Amino acid sequence: VQLQESGPGLVKLSQTLSLTCTVSGGSITTNYYYWSWIRQPPGKGLEWIGHIAYSGSTYYSPSLQSRTSISRDTSNNQFSLQLSSVTLEDTAVYYCASARGMGTAYVYRGQGTQVTVSS
Repeated sequence: VQLQESGPGLVKLSQTLSLTCTVSGGSITTNYYYWSWIRQPPGKGLEWIGHIAYSGSTYYSPSLQSRTSISRDTSNNQFSLQLSSVTLEDTAVYYCASARGMGTAYVYRGQGTQVTVSS
């Protein structure tokens, strides 16, 4: 299974960050798999943003919930992230990843994409 992030590398302050993860070699509807977005700001650790489950249900980090939406396109085997009202603190490398089971270790992860918020 391979995951590939895509989307703009530069987003302006207060705009909405939109990224898509294209999955190949496996289906995002496969039972018990959870498809996540995580990020790593410069000089900091990984931060979980949220996930969409094989069933289509979503769950978000409480600290980002008010600004986050994760959706999926099963026909194209993709899932997407929208993060609204971005600030400079949203600058990070964004990864999509997958785990078999909620709260378990990621078994697949994309290479990551740099997103910079500009003022």
